[in-house]
Amino acid sequence: MSTLLVSHLAKRFDSFEALRDINLTLQTGEFVALVGASGCGKSTLLRIIGGLETRTSGGLEIDGTPITGPGRDRAMVFQDYSLYPWLSVMENVRFCRTLKSFAKDQSQAAVGAAIRRANLLIDLMGLARVRDARPDQLSGGMRQRVAIARALMAQPEFLLMDEPFGALDTQTREVMHDLILHVKDIERSAILFVTHDVEEAVYLADRVVVLAPNPGHIDSVWDIPLPPRTQDLKLAPEFLHYKREITQRIRATSGMVSDRATLEALAGG
Repeated sequence: MSTLLVSHLAKRFDSFEALRDINLTLQTGEFVALVGASGCGKSTLLRIIGGLETRTSGGLEIDGTPITGPGRDRAMVFQDYSLYPWLSVMENVRFCRTLKSFAKDQSQAAVGAAIRRANLLIDLMGLARVRDARPDQLSGGMRQRVAIARALMAQPEFLLMDEPFGALDTQTREVMHDLILHVKDIERSAILFVTHDVEEAVYLADRVVVLAPNPGHIDSVWDIPLPPRTQDLKLAPEFLHYKREITQRIRATSGMVSDRATLEALAGG
């Protein structure tokens, strides 16, 4: 079991303080969702953990080894798919095997194993019939499945997902929710998942972390001890309880004014 440890992490962009004193742990097999009002630093934190942004101060390590940049132990999935339009589904999924980090492992056996894993991931994602298609021939949901399969190709210990289903319609999102939970059970990667959708966070996560803005900091952490997730669970009282409480906490920390007197004063000019 591997552990990602974030300790007293801070991030500044010139004079703007984006994150302050972030402390977080994530272990193999866990699903943790980050939620919070716009501007609280969810995506910035994810990018720092992924090695795409540098931290200003604080600790960031996996099993005692500091994170100083991108690595094969972490993979990211973005909302915009980030697929290569000139490559087929299979070629996109296998793309990471062409990078320099794999150059020393290009034996015939290794290449054969990579092809087998790519085929298995394509089958798992329900993409077998479009394995030779290009991204512009796929629906949004299919493109995101390709992006997830590509991220899993290198067998990362930590899968970092930045609002990956935000652009999808409701029905497709529900399919993707059940798919990612299935993938998590099979692959056992730890998943750190940024979303603005509290229902999505409660449905997917073992733990929901609420970030508050000005500057971004952890406001509260919610364990979600719900039974095995099915779509019917979203109607259960205990599910609605967590959704309501976390939503109210985000509203309380957002800094947005919503009291009736202020709104009436604004309407009155």
